[in-house]
Amino acid sequence: MNSQDNILKVKEKYITLYNNNIDVLKNDCPDYINDLREKAIKKFDELGIPSRKDEEYKYTDLRNVFSGNYKNYFAPTKLEFDIDEVFKCDVPNIDTISVFLLNGWYYNNQEDFIYLNDGAVIGSLKAAIKEYPEIIKKHFGKYADINKDGLVALNTAFAKNGIFLYVPKNVVLEKPIQIVNILMDEEAGMTQHRNLFVFEENSQANMVICDHTLSHQNFVTNSVSEIVVGENSKLDFERTQNEHNGSNQISHLFFNQKRNSTVTSNTITLHGGLVRNNIYVDMCEEGCENNAYGLFLADRGQHIDNKIFIDHSKPNCTSKQMFKAVLDDYASGVFNGKVLVREGAQNTQASQTNNNILLTDDAKINTKPQLEIYADDVKCSHGATVGQLDNEALFYLRSRGISKKEAKLLLMYAFAHDIIGKIKVPALKNRIDDLVEKRLRGELSVCNTCKMNCVTKKD
Repeated sequence: MNSQDNILKVKEKYITLYNNNIDVLKNDCPDYINDLREKAIKKFDELGIPSRKDEEYKYTDLRNVFSGNYKNYFAPTKLEFDIDEVFKCDVPNIDTISVFLLNGWYYNNQEDFIYLNDGAVIGSLKAAIKEYPEIIKKHFGKYADINKDGLVALNTAFAKNGIFLYVPKNVVLEKPIQIVNILMDEEAGMTQHRNLFVFEENSQANMVICDHTLSHQNFVTNSVSEIVVGENSKLDFERTQNEHNGSNQISHLFFNQKRNSTVTSNTITLHGGLVRNNIYVDMCEEGCENNAYGLFLADRGQHIDNKIFIDHSKPNCTSKQMFKAVLDDYASGVFNGKVLVREGAQNTQASQTNNNILLTDDAKINTKPQLEIYADDVKCSHGATVGQLDNEALFYLRSRGISKKEAKLLLMYAFAHDIIGKIKVPALKNRIDDLVEKRLRGELSVCNTCKMNCVTKKD
């Protein structure tokens, strides 16, 4: 069977799965969501699973990821365990409001919602469809475009649950929100959860997203998050991905920014078999600021792909992208960053920076920073570097009595710290510092003290 036949067979598998479970998928959902499901599965039938013939996925082969046999979670996982016993966040002194997703479902031993200060609420998206129908109907499916990526369409067709977060206008959340995505089962599984985060005007929040795999089985995650940031609002969005080599994660973040809003995102990828992070930013009103930072560390056969698209459609907006990578062994990585400055978006300021260190001749990075500009009063820059550690800096450190191994570690750590230093939660920043150091040393890299540590030391 050639590759094209395999791609068509995989597409047909998911369409059949949808048709066989359509009653379960549509149960308890309003008509507008189910109508969107129908549109999404038809669009998926057109687009299919992205292949390397698609320019946006040119360097990331998803055929093996989606062709496997996985359990699909159309209902919450029935596992008898105490979440506090299985998972303990070991970030010292971190003080957050924590919620959990277990295999794509809001953890069913929790209440449907946690009520925060001044009317803010976080909880189950499935429950929010009934309890907060006006908010859901206003925003659900409005920002995640099913017409351009078959995987977004696939998620829209299959999603049943996820996290809902609502922060009313003029509300500042007192504590960071921590969302812990846990994959755990006795068999291989595929999750397709959907998140909706709505921040109304003049609100502020800090979010921490942690991705973990707590059992040895292979998993696939295809998640979509729609994030609405209202006028004059500020959001800090930190994400740590630390799953084992049998986990494959494709995530889609859609940020919709209103006038004078500020979003800072920081994605730290410490571990994972194949990871594809899609970040889409729509600055749909004037005066927006977006800062997108990222760091990934990979070795052996790991593949990490970051795609960032920032749409400057209105004047007087600012964006900054800074992504770094350290690749060892025969790992591979991708940075695909694009800034679109539309006609009339004057006084745009945008910068892209991608720096990569390859520690072996077999490691590989494909980097593609892009600017597409249709306005004439702008300040835009982009650039990428690919190289090895600085020999002069190594010589300097070794001349001061530092061993070659430690000198290399110091240089790699200093390289990575530019991104780590952007983390806004001090306790998290200190812990990521420690984890990155361990990861660079090839030591155990899981950042939780679960009883099922699945990631082994590097050979």
